[in-house]
Amino acid sequence: MSTYNFGNVSGPAQFGDNGRMQINHYAPDLDALMGLADRLTEALRAEYPGLVSRGEVIQGALEESAEDGLPPNRGRIRSALETISIGAAAGTASLTFTQQLLHAMGL
Repeated sequence: MSTYNFGNVSGPAQFGDNGRMQINHYAPDLDALMGLADRLTEALRAEYPGLVSRGEVIQGALEESAEDGLPPNRGRIRSALETISIGAAAGTASLTFTQQLLHAMGL
């Protein structure tokens, strides 16, 4: 017998989350993501001017998503965030905003 939970409720012991778990990475809150991207770009301007273009790529992808109503281009955003995370040092605002965007988008 396995105790691994394959569904919302499993077996007579009622293991599971009873349908409360929600994964909404398919439709992230675009306004919140755009705010994070703006703060990331501001932090990059102050801490890593050479990486500002990566922040602008993220902002552009999110703005494009807002205009056409389609989900953000996760590949472009992931690539830019990975570049920033490689160049940003621990403890900086740039890395903190990068990690928040990665988490918010489920990347």
